Amino acid sequence: MAVFEGNFTSASSLRFAVIIGRFNDLVTGKLLEGCQDCLKRHGVDTNPESTQVDYIWVPGSFEIPLMARQAALSQKYDAVICLGAVIKGQTPHFDYVAAEVSKGIAAASFQTGVPVVFGVLTTDTMQQALERAGIKGNHGWKYAMNALEMGSLMQQFKDNGSIYASSNEGAITTQALPIASNHVLASESTVEQTDAND
Repeated sequence: MAVFEGNFTSASSLRFAVIIGRFNDLVTGKLLEGCQDCLKRHGVDTNPESTQVDYIWVPGSFEIPLMARQAALSQKYDAVICLGAVIKGQTPHFDYVAAEVSKGIAAASFQTGVPVVFGVLTTDTMQQALERAGIKGNHGWKYAMNALEMGSLMQQFKDNGSIYASSNEGAITTQALPIASNHVLASESTVEQTDAND
């Protein structure tokens, strides 16, 4: 039986996309700093001119899932890190945005097979957001750690080319991994229409 586990020591070969929402940039800018600090301390060249990390700025958190999916579909990145902040106000707007952003980011990962890290703070107050973006600790660091671990884990699968599965007799057999670029989404596939009278 094989054990696959991500690590934080082989980051020099990994590529990342970091998607940042400009809205609440007082918070997202601090999350980005924490994220960059973590990546840099683990051997990743975080310089914007490097080829290891690309930074994608979007207007706000609601736009993050679209760009996360596009980045993941490009197959250029080992992980995508999404950074945003949705802070509750006095209208239901918070509930709609927070729900759609979380669903969209999860869907981007499921649909592409690329790890997409949910780094969007959803807080009741600006104070709570700032506490999580540096006052009491920076969640940007944690989001980068998740990306490093998942990126290295997925790289092991790609390098291995197969996963191990036990058969009924207890023997070990290999099973090919699905390749994300071979997946066709229902909305992108051609669907035959049948006559209603059939």
